[in-house]
Amino acid sequence: MEKEGLVSMTDKAQLRWTALGDTTRQPPVVLLHGGPGLPDYLGDVASMIADLAPVYQYDQRGTGRSRWQGSHSFARHVDDLAELLDAWGVPEAVLIGHSYGTDLASRFCLKHSDRVAAMLLMCGPFVGDWRTGDRAERGRRMSPAQQQRLRELEGLPHRSEEQEVELLTLAWFTDHADPGRGWRWAAQGARQRRPVNWAMNSELGREGRMDPLDEHLAELRARLPARAELLAGAEDPRPVSALESLALRLALPLTRIEGAGHEPWLEQPDAVRAHLRRFVQGAVVPQSAGG
Repeated sequence: MEKEGLVSMTDKAQLRWTALGDTTRQPPVVLLHGGPGLPDYLGDVASMIADLAPVYQYDQRGTGRSRWQGSHSFARHVDDLAELLDAWGVPEAVLIGHSYGTDLASRFCLKHSDRVAAMLLMCGPFVGDWRTGDRAERGRRMSPAQQQRLRELEGLPHRSEEQEVELLTLAWFTDHADPGRGWRWAAQGARQRRPVNWAMNSELGREGRMDPLDEHLAELRARLPARAELLAGAEDPRPVSALESLALRLALPLTRIEGAGHEPWLEQPDAVRAHLRRFVQGAVVPQSAGG
């Protein structure tokens, strides 16, 4: 059972959403995609759990089918999620964020902890000096020629469609543990996850540096729901040690998916499916049983 719709925000932006499963069941799961600046890409994840609880997805403002022009902020993205929950008639939800979506989930929890039934943070959020290790590992996974070509493409003031696809493929293939399959997935994503809202990426990246999540971890720990976990691909170029440190600071369990990178459901679908289903069942069954 699949539904979709368009919700108007208080500032007149319109966000496109889809739902898979029986939306009369509570609480639902809401998937928060990464980027920032990409359209939603978590359909494969939704299908793994939609028989356990309804699963909502949406294109964040300025991406995919949520077409919009304007400046971006964490506060506005947090408000968007709250307004979507209101439109869906959802008092609280199980949040599953991926990559940037884990930052969004965390910042939403800081402001609306009463609306977070449970939270799974997948491949993020990365705090501290994780970028140094990320750059080094990506450099190790790329040839000198690939590194040079990526720098050339990044330096172009304007890129053609094929140049944009080439840039994204080079930037994304190192996300995966297997370079061969990673290249194919990256090339596919470079054509499907478009257009990239580079302005959104830049604005939220700048705000993240000015107001890092690192400075809110004590408050976040106090506001976390009783059921909250971290999930990581062991071969993500972003250092898993950064998530290990975060897990200690938030007192959360961290599960590593071996043989998987930044999108672990692609490389190890069975392991990720089993983990997600265990998490969602634990988050929704007790509440359903209680009426």
